[in-house]
Amino acid sequence: MVFNSYAKINLTLNVNFKCKKDLHEIQSYFCLIDLADKVKIKKNNVEKDKITLKGPFAKFVKKSNNSILYLLKLLRELKLITDYYSVTIIKNIPVFAGLGGGTGNAAFTMKYLLKKKINKKLLTKIETKIGSDLRLFFYKQGFLKNLKDIIKFKKKQRFFFVLIQPKVRCSTKKIYLNVKKYSKKKAFEKNKFNTKSKFVSYLSKSSNELQSIVEKKYPVIKDLLANIRKEKGCYFSRMSGSGSVCYGLFNNKIKAKKALNNLKLKYPKFWLSLAKTV
Repeated sequence: MVFNSYAKINLTLNVNFKCKKDLHEIQSYFCLIDLADKVKIKKNNVEKDKITLKGPFAKFVKKSNNSILYLLKLLRELKLITDYYSVTIIKNIPVFAGLGGGTGNAAFTMKYLLKKKINKKLLTKIETKIGSDLRLFFYKQGFLKNLKDIIKFKKKQRFFFVLIQPKVRCSTKKIYLNVKKYSKKKAFEKNKFNTKSKFVSYLSKSSNELQSIVEKKYPVIKDLLANIRKEKGCYFSRMSGSGSVCYGLFNNKIKAKKALNNLKLKYPKFWLSLAKTV
């Protein structure tokens, strides 16, 4: 079986307070995008899981220490599966990027193996071992109200993105350690999101509260976001998650493609990609 493991983008990110075990309570509007790792999975005849990594970002993932190995082991401990698997992952999603590639691999593998057996209680158990953003990958677009609750959008909006990753590898743990200020929790006001124009207007006035921390540590991020924002048709530019991928949200595919070509000339050594909502 072969399936896509999609990346996610944080359209906004607010840090509310620090929880136990070094986790932070956050809120975020997010969406899945069509940038995806390819996952091929089949049952093994021996009692051992085997992970094969390919693709442009394979070298940054450890074969013996990754989210899918953790997931398979945990699912057997919970007696939800009994088999062992050979898994091949083509890593197209940048790592240390704020796109949730590794967590997404686990989430989409979990969807495939468990089908309709997944519930909120199980997600809570799994995410303590895999990653606090695991449940995001079970929604195409939504609002992370807190670490355990997501509000699904009734109307899905279509967006186009230009993604760029400079030669920077952000450690999520280290970025969160530098958070000194916290923001108040916000309520989900559905009337602000029932049209694309209202939603984009709200997003444009919002922010990723980790971005200033990363910009201070890596000035190239600040310059990159400024140049993305200058491109025609760009509503706003922002960093996803704890970085280091930066993105611009564009009003149509044609302008996004033109911006991508312009930015490739400016940043020939950076990773760049075009993406749209799933």
